[in-house]
Amino acid sequence: MSSKKTLVLGASENPQRYSNLAIHRLLAHDHPVVAIGKKAGQVHGIHISTEKLNEPGIDTVTLYLNPDNQKPYYDYILGLHPARIIFNPGTENDELASLAREKGIKTEEACTLVLLSTDQF
Repeated sequence: MSSKKTLVLGASENPQRYSNLAIHRLLAHDHPVVAIGKKAGQVHGIHISTEKLNEPGIDTVTLYLNPDNQKPYYDYILGLHPARIIFNPGTENDELASLAREKGIKTEEACTLVLLSTDQF
């Protein structure tokens, strides 16, 4: 299994949040993680930035922001040129998905945690 550098957008230090679980599981599956959230912090040694990081080599963007909160990130996400964007439950966004597909970015409405647990990530 090859590792896929993954941006967790909407990351949280709160262990009850799915974004927090996703960071743990991604790391457990040897995927490098970049995390951006509303509040700076740490999850399992990964720094959560509040800034849009200019990070090369992002394979996957996994979203934990509702569609309204995604809007300020459209250009940033598309500018990363990821191979795919995962819209986790509650983050489905036809507008962003359409913009992504126009740029050749694969989109998936799926749960990152399920994809990891079933080896489909």
